[in-house]
Amino acid sequence: MDDADRNTWAQPAIPADSGDQKAEGFLSVKDSRTGAKYAFPIYRNAVHALSFRQITAGDSQNASQHSKEGLRVFDPGFRNTAVKESNITYTCGVPAPNTSLSCHTINALEGKTFEEIIYLLIWGTLPSQEQLQHLQRCIAEECFVPQVVENVVTSFPRDSPSVLIFIAALSAFAADQPDLVPSYVGRNLYGNDMKLVDEQIVRVLAVVSVTVSLIACHKTGRPLKSADASASMIENIVHMGGLAENSRVPAATIIATLQRLWILYADLEMTCSTAAFLHVASTQADPISSFIAAVAAGYGPLHGGAIDTAYSVMREVGTTDQVPELIAKVKRKECRLFGYGHRTYKRPDPRAEAIKEILHDLTREVPVNELDPLLKVAFEIDRVASSDDYFTARKLFANADLYGSFVYTALVVLVQGHSYRTNYALGDGLTEPWRSGPVEGVCWSGSSNMAAPTDLYRVRDR
Repeated sequence: MDDADRNTWAQPAIPADSGDQKAEGFLSVKDSRTGAKYAFPIYRNAVHALSFRQITAGDSQNASQHSKEGLRVFDPGFRNTAVKESNITYTCGVPAPNTSLSCHTINALEGKTFEEIIYLLIWGTLPSQEQLQHLQRCIAEECFVPQVVENVVTSFPRDSPSVLIFIAALSAFAADQPDLVPSYVGRNLYGNDMKLVDEQIVRVLAVVSVTVSLIACHKTGRPLKSADASASMIENIVHMGGLAENSRVPAATIIATLQRLWILYADLEMTCSTAAFLHVASTQADPISSFIAAVAAGYGPLHGGAIDTAYSVMREVGTTDQVPELIAKVKRKECRLFGYGHRTYKRPDPRAEAIKEILHDLTREVPVNELDPLLKVAFEIDRVASSDDYFTARKLFANADLYGSFVYTALVVLVQGHSYRTNYALGDGLTEPWRSGPVEGVCWSGSSNMAAPTDLYRVRDR
């Protein structure tokens, strides 16, 4: 990395007297190999990774090439690595500051619409009524399906995994407007054009919205309806995809329920799928291609695919009397209990409790056995596990995946493929960090620095 590269990224040393960016303190390091001492500023409880490149083993004969290049931080899985700053959200693994938009705060904003939360996350403020209507209208106007996209979706068998159809459809959308693909036109499109960036955020939200609806129509044999420019995003999804048809609950309930659910999923902060999005975007790729990477990452059973996986496990369990045997297998480490435990939450997942409230509200209209008989299995898993020392001692609690799938099945919104539908709610959670970028005023696809982790060379024993 040359000096120009270093200057583009946030600087490794944060001066102690730089206005409101005062260092909280300094990390004192002594290298036992050389006796050299270093002091790195601590800023927001973090130390810049490039600071450690100052630590070298010198020119001693025994120094390896690695140590001459500077100390590296070994972090497989990015378990303790931050790659961007946010002034909107704070990870809810511990009590959040009062100034952040935590999961608790999002719950408190339940009276707000999904679009208002989207606007807040992406553009940093709650919208005026005029701004909200403008956003809804712009998204609705972009909700059209090019023929190539329709051909791709309808080419899949109707029982195909919805996520795979979703990814193929997104690729077709990107191919339909190649002039928005930087490598195709041969230049950086998003470097200094925030107007284009904002237009593409709206396009991504519209593309995801109409694609979810198109796939629903393909799987049920219904025709796709046109978007209503005066309707909200969720109203249009329910309308375009005919999601209220053959449902046990009225359209108004479906819309209100999805609004409550998707607000809970609206912000990802920095997760595997967010990192995948930004990794691809850092190559100056277009946002739809970057979104495809995020969808693929989120499909795995350890991430967003856990919603489908947890439901499949409960289908295998079948009845509540089989739950003790499932728990016993988990404790014997014969299987994993999907929907329980979380990388971030070392206390009850606040989203899970909110989803349980949604389900309890739905059961006031429709008996639980009519909503989904497997919901009783989920409640029993939670009851047994939450009172078992094996789980409580390990700080393992029910997460949003355990109950998330049941909201869709309760509404009869396609039993198969819950996680791809949740991708719609995550669209804004992915575009927000893309827009904010690694440098002020430059979106992630406009930066000149590609994300490229290094590896440690290990000499084989001879």
